Amino acid sequence: MRIDLHTHSSVSDGTETPAQLVRTAAAAGLDVVALTDHDTTGGWAAAAEARPAGLTVVPGMELSCRWFGPDQPPTSVHLLAYLFDPDAPALSAERARLRDERLGRGERIVEALAADGHPVVWAEIVEASAGGVVGRPHIARALVRAGVVESVDAAFASLLSHRSPYYVSKADTDVLQGIALVRAAGGVPVFAHGLATKRGRVVGDDAIAAMAAAGLLGLEVDHPDHSEEERRHLRGLAAELGLLVTGSSDYHGTNKTTPIAACTTDPEQFEALLAAADRQCAVPRLTGSVQALSRWAPTRS
Repeated sequence: MRIDLHTHSSVSDGTETPAQLVRTAAAAGLDVVALTDHDTTGGWAAAAEARPAGLTVVPGMELSCRWFGPDQPPTSVHLLAYLFDPDAPALSAERARLRDERLGRGERIVEALAADGHPVVWAEIVEASAGGVVGRPHIARALVRAGVVESVDAAFASLLSHRSPYYVSKADTDVLQGIALVRAAGGVPVFAHGLATKRGRVVGDDAIAAMAAAGLLGLEVDHPDHSEEERRHLRGLAAELGLLVTGSSDYHGTNKTTPIAACTTDPEQFEALLAAADRQCAVPRLTGSVQALSRWAPTRS
């Protein structure tokens, strides 16, 4: 089996619709793909409806979080959540808050860019998002369309970088709270690209151990932004802490150059993830067993 557990559609900051994304997954030879848009489950129904024969679609989400450690500034971290109840009230309210936070942040960034003469218009960016969760990638694409930068990567390396005067932070979820919310909703929380030093500051092993103590169930180890040394370290840490190990592409369509299935999850680890969901999920239609995923997976004889 070939399994990619981290992809994004146009419902957040990818460029393919959920229907296009699951077709891309099937064409790439994947047996399993997880849809993990940022802070939203808005693409789940369309992905399930368009699921090609033979492909399992795992419903998930990437939650925007922060690690608040002692004697250090807050660090941005992301939490992958799988097979949770989308109607769980607390998690539903928190992801709605995060979407509002992301929207307000985007508008402030665009206002600052426009005030300095960059030809970007907030209303046009929102319209171009086609109802998706608007974030910095949408602003980056607007800058490309306006001829200000030559690519999305160039936008993130300059005007939209953390060091840019146009950068605006947002109030993300405390990651320990995020883990608790996902577990309470019957889901499986996995720490996403935790040692991607090329992205900026990362947390230490003590933080990951604290997350595990709070209920974290897995680490995303094989990721395009992890070096081989970082992967080895995370794999050893996962063994020490008794955590699942996943692998994935973090596919964003043409917003990033990484192809779908660039990294994958070992089938045994995927089965362990499903078993973890089975143990705690109170919602039968979202139980971790592939055979019971109904809309999300092919029927097995």
